[in-house]
Amino acid sequence: MTRISLVKEAHNLIKDRLHPGDIAIDATVGNGHDALFLVEQVMPTGRVYGFDIQQAALDSTRSRCGPLSHPECLTLIHASHAFMAEKIPEQYHGKISAIMFNLGYLPGGDKNIITRTDSTLQALNNASRLLATEGLITILAYPGHAGGNQETDQVRDWCAQLDTKLFSVNTVYSAEHKDSAPRLFTVRKIG
Repeated sequence: MTRISLVKEAHNLIKDRLHPGDIAIDATVGNGHDALFLVEQVMPTGRVYGFDIQQAALDSTRSRCGPLSHPECLTLIHASHAFMAEKIPEQYHGKISAIMFNLGYLPGGDKNIITRTDSTLQALNNASRLLATEGLITILAYPGHAGGNQETDQVRDWCAQLDTKLFSVNTVYSAEHKDSAPRLFTVRKIG
């Protein structure tokens, strides 16, 4: 089986749903690739809220998004994604068009600082409530690093317990359908 880019797959799925003026969240900004992509979709009148616990990730994202013609479309928040419901203005609750999670650690950063299962599950619960009808959550999970197997399993279980009358869930693997392969969970709010 040919290996596919799960980041590209997530971007393609979101590109079909996200439009200028929409509101989106990058739950784990990392080096800013997803934040930049999201801002490019929603500008000039939309907004992207980006979360990370590492100042280095926020700085990298700010630098990557600096040349944008509409930098006001990006708000970076130095906090865990677990607090997104508190940090996102209330008028946007239930109106978020896309929420991206890219779990694991900051590429090029300290590999001991990783997303944690408990905060990720709290963030996913919040994300499911913040999401607009027909909105999309993408969750890129990486088993194989310290904590990654458990987090991936818990995200899978979280997806499985969602009400199928309200959410449609799909899983895409980067290569073979095997436990050690990175995977992309997609959650679309249908009701």
